Amino acid sequence: MSSASPPEVILCDESGRPRGACDLLAAHTGTGRLHLAFSVYLFSPDRSQLLLQQRSAAKMLWPLVWANTCCSHPRAGESALDAGRRRLREEMGIDVELTLGPAFVYRAEDPAGRGVEHEYDVILLGTFAGEPVPHSAEVAAWRWVDVEQLRFEMRKRPADFAPWLHKGLPLAV
Repeated sequence: MSSASPPEVILCDESGRPRGACDLLAAHTGTGRLHLAFSVYLFSPDRSQLLLQQRSAAKMLWPLVWANTCCSHPRAGESALDAGRRRLREEMGIDVELTLGPAFVYRAEDPAGRGVEHEYDVILLGTFAGEPVPHSAEVAAWRWVDVEQLRFEMRKRPADFAPWLHKGLPLAV
């Protein structure tokens, strides 16, 4: 009888070059280990609005905070674009073309002490008009928000938003 291997992330250097693999949980605990990630930003066709998701209460890190449309980690041998489309379908029930945006490195400790994110995060951009069909284990809520309104809300209540959204939004718009 075989059991499935625990999920892994791809470790990398500060330039995003792969440097091996690590168990997902080990990469997100202790001091954290730098690994590859992506953040999808879906805009309305006129680019005035961004589709946000509120992370599920079941998430280990930053539960119930608002984040970009979806985010996760590529699997071994999977490009950021392919991984982004896969997770967008899994989390939000959306399948659209994505394009590569800029990347950034950040490290943030969960405010409740549950772990840490230390990621080389590639921004993936797309356009969507409609309503998502989110997976409830991943997403507590969703909303379209005007980009300028979002900036205002993030200044007023920064803790309501994921740290990677604070870093990525200025690069995505």
